[in-house]
Amino acid sequence: MSRRVLILCHTGREESLKAAWEACGQLHDSGIVPVMLESELGDMVRFFGRLDHPVEILHDHVMLPDVELVMVLGGDGTILRAAELVREFDVPLLGVNLGHIGFLAESERADLAQTVEWIASREYTVEERMTIDVQVWVRGRKIWHTWALNEAAIEKGNRERMLEVVTEVDERPLTSFGCDGVVLATPTGSTAYAFSAGGPVVWPEVEALLIVPISAHALFAKPLVVSPRSRLAVEILNRTDAQGVLWCDGRRSVDLPPGARVEVTRSATPVRLARTHQTPFSGRLVRKFELPIQGWRGPMPQAAKVHTGPIPVIRTPRPMPPLPTPPQAGPPYPGPGETPDPSTAK
Repeated sequence: MSRRVLILCHTGREESLKAAWEACGQLHDSGIVPVMLESELGDMVRFFGRLDHPVEILHDHVMLPDVELVMVLGGDGTILRAAELVREFDVPLLGVNLGHIGFLAESERADLAQTVEWIASREYTVEERMTIDVQVWVRGRKIWHTWALNEAAIEKGNRERMLEVVTEVDERPLTSFGCDGVVLATPTGSTAYAFSAGGPVVWPEVEALLIVPISAHALFAKPLVVSPRSRLAVEILNRTDAQGVLWCDGRRSVDLPPGARVEVTRSATPVRLARTHQTPFSGRLVRKFELPIQGWRGPMPQAAKVHTGPIPVIRTPRPMPPLPTPPQAGPPYPGPGETPDPSTAK
C-alpha cells in the first residue's frame, strides 16, 4: 500500500505556496503520495499552473485514517488549525516553521528537503501533548463545549470595563479580583498566551494545568500550577454588567455574559506531534527565543571518569601534659624565730 502524507499550508502567503509546491515534488520523488485539501491545491495550481506530479485530494481520493502523517507548512496558527482537523483520527503532525517563533514547529524552512528525507526513512518519533476539555455554563445550562491544545483564554469584551471574576480549583473558590482576563493553559500553551501574561514556562512532559491572570487588580493574583487531575473554573461575577469572551487557541470563541461559568479539565484525547530532532526542550527554548548563553562551560566531568587517590588520614597529635604552675610569691612574713624586717612592715 502506498504511503500518503497530507500537506497543509497557509495559502495566503506566497512563501507557503512555494514550500507546498516543493514538498509535493520531494514527497513524490521519495515514493510517497502527497495529499492536499481541494481548496489549497486549487490555490497552488492557480499560482504555479499545472502540476508535474499527481496529488490526491483529501476526502475525495483518500480519507484521514489512511494518511500516515500531516506536514504543516506555516506558523503555530497553521499547526493549531491542523490539530483541529486530525485530532480525532490519531494522525501525528510535523510542523515546518514559516512564521515567526513557531514553537510547535519541528523544522525550519531551510530544512524542508531534509525533513522529507526523514519522513521517507521514517526517522521520526511521535509524542503526545495534553489537551484540555472546555465547557461553558450559563444559569445551569451548558451552552458550549470544545477543547484546546494551548489555552482557554477568558478576556474582557469591552476595552473600558474590567471583568470581575472568581477562580476555583477542585470545586473550591480560591480568590476573586478584577482583571483583563484569565488564561487556563496546558504545558504546551505555557510558551504561548500564558507566557505573554507572565506565566511560567512548563516543560511539555510535565503534566499540569496553569491559571494565569491577565492584568489583575489584586495583591494575590499570581500564576498557579495545579494538578492535571484538578477541575478549574472561572466565574464572571454579577457585580457589574461587563461582558466577557472565551477564546480557545485563538480560533474558536463564545461570548460570556455576567454569571457565566467556564470549566476546564484534562481531555482524554491528546494531540500527537512528530519529532525529527532529539533536542531537549531547553535547547528549543534557547533557539526559539534566542536566549543569551555566553559563558556556559558545560556539565562537570562524570565522577567515574575522574581519577582520585586515597583519602589522606590526618592524625591529631597527642596533647602535651600541662606545665607545672609556679608558686605565687607572697609577702615576706617572718618564720618562727625570725625578726621581721622593718622596711617591709606596714
